[in-house]
Amino acid sequence: MTGAARGIGAAVARRLAEEGARVLVTDVDGSEAGKTASALRQRGLATEALACDVADRESVEAAVAHAVDSFGALDVLVNSAAHCTPDTPLFEDGTDEAFHRDLDVTLTGAHRCCRAALPHLAASGRGAIVSIGSVNGAHDFGNHAYSAAKAGLASLTRTLAGHAASRGVRVNLVMPGTVRTSAWEGREDELDALRPLYPLGRVGEPEDIAAAVAFLASRDAAWITGTTLTVDGGLTAVNTGFHQAIRRPWDA
Repeated sequence: MTGAARGIGAAVARRLAEEGARVLVTDVDGSEAGKTASALRQRGLATEALACDVADRESVEAAVAHAVDSFGALDVLVNSAAHCTPDTPLFEDGTDEAFHRDLDVTLTGAHRCCRAALPHLAASGRGAIVSIGSVNGAHDFGNHAYSAAKAGLASLTRTLAGHAASRGVRVNLVMPGTVRTSAWEGREDELDALRPLYPLGRVGEPEDIAAAVAFLASRDAAWITGTTLTVDGGLTAVNTGFHQAIRRPWDA
């Protein structure tokens, strides 16, 4: 799996390893990937680590080959790597380079991984691809390039599911809302401000997303492909701001 050194990716790696999977923890930061894998091995879980830059085709192909050589087969690919460039105050001040970087890692990187892994997933007889999307890909929460990339990833999930189904490979996407990761360190006040917007009263934890990924990767989801599983505490289903604005006496 990619982008697994920290945050959601690390939580997914831990959950899959706890479920009995042998996991290759990859990340562009090979040192941090090694620390994550080492911590899991200390708990008796079967993990290895490898540096992998999803923006580089050779790096991706080497990671897939390493997984197959080490484990004998490849049953599941989890695309968790992403890149998000903060928006410029004015849209027209954004650069091509920043836009392309977000797409190259978040969308094209997942495409590279799927392309390299698909023959092995098909050969396993029970292959599954699970990608990490975002509510940004379906609604306006800012970050133009990142959001466009996540929307593209949802579309790729659907089209690849149609192609891969005849080869016995399922392809699905998990769409998280706000999740408490290291990206929010030092910004706890912002997370607190977001809490009231979530009908379930809190932002997500990496483990919430890991549970959804583990389900879609498992045989319990054997008849599910081409779907987006929203894991967002109700954010996109309920217009909390609207309800608060028209709160009636009996709602108190």
